[in-house]
Amino acid sequence: MKIAVIGQGLFGQEVYCHLKKEGHEIVGVFTVPDKNGKADPLGLEAEKDGVPVFKFTRWRARGQALPDVVAKYRALGAELNVLPFCSQFIPMEVIGAPYHGSIIYHPSLLPRHRGASAINWTLIHGDKKGGFTIFWADDGLDTGDLLLQKECEILPDDTVSTLYNRFLFPEGIKGMINWEQPAEAIHNWIRGNDKVPGAWTEACGQKLTFFNSTLNTAGLVPEGEALPIPEAHRPGVVTKEGLILFGNDDRMLLVKNIQLEDGKMIPASKFFGREDNDTLELTEAELVTREAVRKAWKRILPNVLEVEDSTDFFKSGAASVDVVRLVEEMKELCDGLELENEDIYMATTFMDFIQLLVRKLRGDDRKSECIIDYVEKAINKLILQMPHQLFIGGMFVDAEDAKTYGTINPTDGSVICQVSLAQISDVDKAVAAAKDAFENGLWGKISARDRGRLLYRLADLMEQHQEELATIEALDAGATYTLALKTHVGMSIQTFRYFAGWCDKIQGSTIPINQARPNRNLTLTRKEPIGVCGIIIPWNYPLMMLSWKTAACLAAGNTVVIKPAQVTPLTALKFAELTLKAGIPKGVINILPGSGSLIGQRLSDHPDVRKIGFTGSTEVGKHIMKSCALSNVKKVSLELGGKSPLIIFADCDLSKAVQMAMSSVFFNKGENCIAAGRLFIEDSIHDQFLQKVVEEVSKMKIGNPLDRDTNHGPQNHQAHLQKLIEYCQRGVKEGATLVCGGNQVPLPGFFFEPTVFTDVEDHMFIAKEESFGPIMIISRFANGDVDTVLSRANATEFGLASGIFTRDISKALYVSDKLEAGTVFINTYNKTDVAAPFGGFKQSGFGKDLGEAALNEYLRVKTITVEY
Repeated sequence: MKIAVIGQGLFGQEVYCHLKKEGHEIVGVFTVPDKNGKADPLGLEAEKDGVPVFKFTRWRARGQALPDVVAKYRALGAELNVLPFCSQFIPMEVIGAPYHGSIIYHPSLLPRHRGASAINWTLIHGDKKGGFTIFWADDGLDTGDLLLQKECEILPDDTVSTLYNRFLFPEGIKGMINWEQPAEAIHNWIRGNDKVPGAWTEACGQKLTFFNSTLNTAGLVPEGEALPIPEAHRPGVVTKEGLILFGNDDRMLLVKNIQLEDGKMIPASKFFGREDNDTLELTEAELVTREAVRKAWKRILPNVLEVEDSTDFFKSGAASVDVVRLVEEMKELCDGLELENEDIYMATTFMDFIQLLVRKLRGDDRKSECIIDYVEKAINKLILQMPHQLFIGGMFVDAEDAKTYGTINPTDGSVICQVSLAQISDVDKAVAAAKDAFENGLWGKISARDRGRLLYRLADLMEQHQEELATIEALDAGATYTLALKTHVGMSIQTFRYFAGWCDKIQGSTIPINQARPNRNLTLTRKEPIGVCGIIIPWNYPLMMLSWKTAACLAAGNTVVIKPAQVTPLTALKFAELTLKAGIPKGVINILPGSGSLIGQRLSDHPDVRKIGFTGSTEVGKHIMKSCALSNVKKVSLELGGKSPLIIFADCDLSKAVQMAMSSVFFNKGENCIAAGRLFIEDSIHDQFLQKVVEEVSKMKIGNPLDRDTNHGPQNHQAHLQKLIEYCQRGVKEGATLVCGGNQVPLPGFFFEPTVFTDVEDHMFIAKEESFGPIMIISRFANGDVDTVLSRANATEFGLASGIFTRDISKALYVSDKLEAGTVFINTYNKTDVAAPFGGFKQSGFGKDLGEAALNEYLRVKTITVEY
């Protein structure tokens, strides 16, 4: 390395000699002028070797650096300044000039003793410990960031001379990374020097600088090509995830980016790989663009006389604000082209940047492509392309041991495709990816407004692919296509747009508190993301339930691991593909199809998951809540079972009540968490209501969910169909009147007849338990007996939703006040909206989806109090 030594005295001479011995090129020595005709030892030593020696009486005047002095220094081209025992004031124009900045060797343990006589004070004060500090120079008095400290014991007879000779020699210049330390210390060193000056080492005959280090190596296997590193405890290993390094404790750390000696930044995983060296030949129009970009670089880098192909953006003085400016200038210059900050870091020279820019403009951005192994099906006048692997860290990958299972088409019972079956180790990998994305990735660094922009883009992509998504819902979940298009997919799109708008409106408050007189206090709150969240979704609305929870989770700034229902994974995996196209950073969203008892359990138990959002049965919800408490007291929100009462009074609009009652039960084949589980019909209209319901049921067309006139598709899966058959058999056995239905439809697949029971008494199983299917449960109540029917409606441990039909507004409001449910519908049903909070009472769970209230499920509140 080219080093300029700035210092004096015997210690400066010792440092100089050591640097020479280590093979570094000393391009110049700056020391104090001769005193009484006697040269300083440092200058004398350098002159012997023919090294240029400068003896400036001063470096600045009236607080300003002397131009001729700075010019002489800059002409040497130093890459690092080393300042051993320097008593002169060196201007920041020199301190900050080299690529690696300036290192000061200080002969004491900062911050205890500062200044030139620090070692003397170590002995004067009788310190038991002495030592040596290396720190990056700044414009204060020994106040720069500490890089390295080494201690030694102060012996009773130690002198300044013995301390110098015994211990205080230049440790820090040996290799920058000290490999004789644990993995965590190496990781801290790398991240502490990211992005400038960079932690580097010698390997493969060149200097390598490491960036973007993480200790999240769960599930990583050190298999790949070995990278020998002199003095390292073990060779590094280049894997597809990056460069794995080892501390002297044999723990691993992962480095994701490497800067080569020529300044080029590459993914660490590509270190041994053959780079795509095909240089694009630019068209005439692209040559014009190149020159316009060159002018933009010149505006951003005013100190560069000429922007050449080899000009490095960062070596030319660019800072992080200049990265943002370059991204914005390119957007304006190239008609809205979206670059990421990371693009600039990966293409730092002008030529590399032009190549990257042109590839993006041509739509040939190969480096950002994700390889997807699609399953293709020609169906519904579309060619469906369906991902079928796990989605972890922005990549579609096989499960451990390549385990798979068949996902079934409920329309005919056939296997749609084989889907990767996640294992516990896959959960650990996904959580590690989410944690790394939260703590170290771009997701936490971009502004809330930019986060919203990405979610808006994702919603737009979902809208562009809505026919494909709706077809997959019909194929995998049995949803009728028209309903899937409007609700399953349509509301999912609305949900992401709604929460995208919330991203930059999440804010705390200022709070007046008692003052600490005579001082004053300011107390404020901040709403912060929780971290890694686990979301476990059901099979009835695969995409919509994913969207309800995930949109709020992401808007709040979290990262997420999603476990879709094992029987309906395909829209979740298609959603994963769209997140890549939207530019959601890798690791922010991870999706693991698999068993609830294995994957859901591991997410609930995982110590790095800080929140679980679950929709499903009450039984499983209780188990999850217990696991969250025992593991790490996770925050949890639960949307569980329901037995929602619908009370229809005699003074209602009967035609509307019948239509809404049909929807309340048979919507989405009855696989609807807020389905009316029990209808209470006032006695005087019971028979008329029942007659009209049976007439409407007879009009329902059961069949292929992709047929546009089908309004009742197959049940989701075989086990659920069997449960519905047994449910109806039990209702008949207990004495309820089966008016119609109750049987499997004689078609291939899992079709079940729309069913109506009446004369259902309160003690019966079907009066108390949810069917989660197309089964209407009707009970009578006496004319005018409002309080009794209210008592019967509330006589359940569930409290998700409820409904009332009446023309009497006073009665409606009275009943709505008394109903113990999270949602009450009056003269309507199933009317949910993305802006209205949704969630239950009692054993239907707690916490909210949708609306502003949902954001609080994924945020934590921090209180900050300042005294002044």
